[in-house]
Amino acid sequence: MTHDIHIIGGGLAGSEAAWQLGRRGFRVRLSEMRGTGERSPAHQGDGLAELVCSNSFRSDDHEKNAVGLLHHEMRLCDSLIMGAAAKAQVPAGSALAVDRDVFSAEVEARLTALPNVEVVRERIDALPQSGAVIVATGPLTAQALAGSIGQATGADSLAFFDAIAPIVYRDSIDMDVCWMASRWDKGETKDYINCPMDKDQYLAFHAGLVSGEKTAFKEWEANTPYFDGCMPIEVMAERGVDTLRFGPMKPVGLDNPRTGRWPYAVVQLRQDNKLGTIWNMVGFQTKLKHAEQMRLFRTIPGLENAEFARLGGLHRNTFLNSPVLLDRTLRLKTAPHVRFAGQITGCEGYVESAAIGLLAGLMAGAELSGRTFEAPPRTTAMGALLSHITGDAEAETYQPMNVNFGLFPPLHDVKKKQRKEAYTGRAKQDIAPWISELAPT
Repeated sequence: MTHDIHIIGGGLAGSEAAWQLGRRGFRVRLSEMRGTGERSPAHQGDGLAELVCSNSFRSDDHEKNAVGLLHHEMRLCDSLIMGAAAKAQVPAGSALAVDRDVFSAEVEARLTALPNVEVVRERIDALPQSGAVIVATGPLTAQALAGSIGQATGADSLAFFDAIAPIVYRDSIDMDVCWMASRWDKGETKDYINCPMDKDQYLAFHAGLVSGEKTAFKEWEANTPYFDGCMPIEVMAERGVDTLRFGPMKPVGLDNPRTGRWPYAVVQLRQDNKLGTIWNMVGFQTKLKHAEQMRLFRTIPGLENAEFARLGGLHRNTFLNSPVLLDRTLRLKTAPHVRFAGQITGCEGYVESAAIGLLAGLMAGAELSGRTFEAPPRTTAMGALLSHITGDAEAETYQPMNVNFGLFPPLHDVKKKQRKEAYTGRAKQDIAPWISELAPT
């Protein structure tokens, strides 16, 4: 055997797990299907840790936001993903967003620089029967391996749809109509392009979303539910004429400098690469057909001549009923030599996926060293997310979940206005001794 542990999947979780193990001296074989001539329906390249949906890691506020706190905790753990994100960061107000290509290249460069990590471009069709294994194949696990996982778990994996937002070339946006601003002027810079709509324009756009031609479902997809965090724009539109105006097209806090007033609705675009040449339509995940997207999105004021670097798309995600199938250290109960990490466990989001990969790597490293792994306190972001996945969630209604303060042990004796800071303050205090006990890299 030429390796101590086999990691299957070179996405965010698998790359992070490989980094944590490689930095601790373990020999890692990291298997990635892309690069063999095969790709999932959502991937466009062969680089490790490719971002297939948004380029945003969401809020970087570690004092009042749960995902920002997760960023903070991962940085304390020498996270590969957070380190690469810092190198690839692009302006996004109080959020952390990255240039996709720079980010992926940085992850791959840092990981392959470790002499004891071997990245192998190969497709794995079945769970290995022996040896330490981490499965981090993500929500688009190939059919053969998914079947092998199904046999090992004795239960069908759950599934949901995830939708991808379009990306627009910056020089095709009409800035005589649009303007740069962050909501409520939050942040030192004006990081979003805002496309204003009046009432008639909005109502026509809403009607177009509802009536537009959508991608047809395959028979095996027909009853797959959506995850609310990536709800397609047209599905939101079907929930009511004003749903979008209270969601991704919310105009509040955005003064149009040409009128001095809030528009009736706003479409926002966020920078998607360091050069600022491509911009992501925020919250505009869609399953509209490509021709319909181009026709309808060019009715948005300022985007009449928009050129698209990528149109929206739709893919099916699969995940395990982890509270039933996995133990508290992410091991498969029926085959404890196998751990799962990332979105396949039912966590949702780039950062959450990477965080579970980080923990899976630490758990595997402790086991290989003959040590007992101590989980991070449940009062921390990593601990709360891990606890939710591995037993605290209701198994019968288990669905993908972003990290949020609702997963933390409650603070009933703190006033509501001060509660977020209290959660983050407690987490930072409680994680300090846990960090100090981690095996050195």
